[in-house]
Amino acid sequence: MNDELVSIITPAYRAASYVSATIESVLAQSYPHWEMLIADDCSPDDTRAVIADWARRDPRIRLIALPVNSGPAGARNAALSEARGRWIAFLDSDDLWLPDKLERSIAFAERHGAALTYTGYRRINVDGARTGHFIQVPPRLTYRRLLGNTAIATSTVLIDRRQTGEIRMATHVYYDDFVCWLGILKRGLTARGLNEDLMRYRVLPRSVSRNKLRSASKVWKIYRATERLGRLAASWHFLNYAGRAMLKYRKF
Repeated sequence: MNDELVSIITPAYRAASYVSATIESVLAQSYPHWEMLIADDCSPDDTRAVIADWARRDPRIRLIALPVNSGPAGARNAALSEARGRWIAFLDSDDLWLPDKLERSIAFAERHGAALTYTGYRRINVDGARTGHFIQVPPRLTYRRLLGNTAIATSTVLIDRRQTGEIRMATHVYYDDFVCWLGILKRGLTARGLNEDLMRYRVLPRSVSRNKLRSASKVWKIYRATERLGRLAASWHFLNYAGRAMLKYRKF
């Protein structure tokens, strides 16, 4: 495991229109020690060809071509299996980092001894012409606090594998990222929030997370089936989760 290296985990599906901008935001990072592992999940468009072209230009970018469609969790796990860095960062194929995202996150994680770090961000619309308000994050999250919180955006996360060991995404759940963070914090580790604007989350019309009722039902299922919370505890955390989500997305 390379202590300086950041392994960037990027699942891609139908991302031909956006993945180049995502890669360019990584190339613009002030922190130079990274590898970008992009797992194409059998995209029906030109996503794989676009990634392959970038990989030919820069050896730090690696295309992982999945033989069968495996969903976001399967794609992330395929990339995680080839990660060589101490640090694991997640960046979805339509999101963007600001230039000092990695440098600021690593310095913050080392300063606080954080196993998992997350940051603030802003949303952008499909073509990036509109930028939303700054979404702030709390300074610290434990397992119980995260159960009722929506603060951790996947494309802001940095994980220190020296503390967490190997990580994998659960393939049997809808929000594999949320379950992964819960699993890390359940072991007594703490997540630290860097309340700085370091990521752009692209809002796509087809995004499954835009279906609020479906999203709510999947979160409830995580509480009951995965985390095995009682009905009363699950209801309490769900009310907190839903309330925070409404506050966060009350305006663009």
